[in-house]
Amino acid sequence: MTASNRSFAQIRQALLDREEVALVDVREEAPFAESHPLFAANIPLSKLELEVYSRIPRRDTQVTVYDNGEGLAQIAAQRLQALGYTQVSLLEGGLDGWRNAGGELFIDVNVPSKAFGELVESQRHTPSLAAEEVQALLDSNADVVVLDARRFDEYQTMSIPTGISVPGAELVLRARELAPDPATRIIVNCAGRTRSIIGTQSLINAGIANPVSALRNGTIGWTLAGQKLQHGQARRFAPTSEEHRQIAAKDARQVADRAHVGRATLADLQRWQQEAARTTYLFDVRTPEEFATSHLPGSRSTPGGQLVQETDHVASVRGARLVLVDDDGVRANMSASWLAQLGWEVHVLDDLQPAHFSEPGAWVAPVPPPQQAELISPHTLAEWQAHGDTAVLDFTASANYVKRHIPGAWWALRGQLPEALREVPAAERYVLTCGSSQLARLAVAQVEALTGKPVFLLQEGTASWIAAQLPLEEGETRLASPRIDRYRRPYEGTDNPREAMQAYLDWEFGLVDQLARDGTHGFYVI
Repeated sequence: MTASNRSFAQIRQALLDREEVALVDVREEAPFAESHPLFAANIPLSKLELEVYSRIPRRDTQVTVYDNGEGLAQIAAQRLQALGYTQVSLLEGGLDGWRNAGGELFIDVNVPSKAFGELVESQRHTPSLAAEEVQALLDSNADVVVLDARRFDEYQTMSIPTGISVPGAELVLRARELAPDPATRIIVNCAGRTRSIIGTQSLINAGIANPVSALRNGTIGWTLAGQKLQHGQARRFAPTSEEHRQIAAKDARQVADRAHVGRATLADLQRWQQEAARTTYLFDVRTPEEFATSHLPGSRSTPGGQLVQETDHVASVRGARLVLVDDDGVRANMSASWLAQLGWEVHVLDDLQPAHFSEPGAWVAPVPPPQQAELISPHTLAEWQAHGDTAVLDFTASANYVKRHIPGAWWALRGQLPEALREVPAAERYVLTCGSSQLARLAVAQVEALTGKPVFLLQEGTASWIAAQLPLEEGETRLASPRIDRYRRPYEGTDNPREAMQAYLDWEFGLVDQLARDGTHGFYVI
């Protein structure tokens, strides 16, 4: 079945009409980050089957795929049709077609949220302090508390001295516990700008009595000011008292009402989930630990701060309906208040009882039934390698491969298999692996077809090799594909060039103008 074409004009009109739109860039993340439309969702061809069912749950959603002339979109369209998607089209002319038709193109990742953060600051004049001012406050032992609004793992990599990890959606719930004296100044930071702006404005919107400021330009600004960051810190928020929770719940509900957040019951949710023509996402915005303890069946764990920051990673259908869940009335309402301003139809589930949180465990992505493959054990692979004539292909994320891999294994991108196999010396048999073997399993039939040789799957992947305590190798020892599976963000890690950090900040400042030129965003600021 060949896919039809859909034009820039048709997609733009659908966005303006608030119809459901799934515009999917099937390139790897690094080329995606170099240039893409505002509401494009990046689902690389390499791992399409493992992500698409959760990100585009309704099989008759209008899905439009594109690339930049690499020939990936055509393959993606065929795979989507094989997975049961019935309304698949190709973007007319690909990325060039969008540009030539006058479409605005954006760089970086999570651009809708970052552009929105700049819009909030420009309209609300969110207060901020320069790195030097914050350092002076800390040096003088002033009455300040620094709250880091990023994920805990990002906070652990690098943090502002004295900073405490309070991921974004937790701020309104936890701030009174961490700064009970209304005279204490609260400073909110992230790595760049967005999460500190949204976090600071969240506390202001919720009416907290303390003076609140964002750390201007986050850890990037701190580094550019020549100031020292801490590494490996583990200061986290403490439990919230019932008195503080009730105040925060009342405040958060008022903010959500001002943002026109919808209220919903379980009966509403069940009715929406039966609707054939609408997509409904169910997101639990509490911490991953709380979700794993017990959650509402069918919900996905998406901590609220990251959901607002990375909405496109989980809700890849623009115009869909979002339903948020928590057990305290604070985190869902605060997260929903931002998503509503980001142009989403968003509702908070209001009638949940503790008994409804009946399912334990981590969220598991829905995936197609596993394809057949002949499995071998780590010890069998080690024996085969000792005799030669066996090539090992590793499909894990390149960062995982560099950290540790099976000695002699080649790293390959599944989306570029024919090119990768040209780099790997021919062998009599091939063994495929990745972290768990789930992604590698998807490549078995294709490697068989391309090589004409027997292909085996390492049972439970490299994890089983590690568990067997067999030797490991590290570094970029054998790259059969370019490392384009992840865009290196200028605000992560500790070794970025100053020019890249400054260029990133300059780009963020220009986003408000880009939003105006694009004209499809539907954002508003309360």
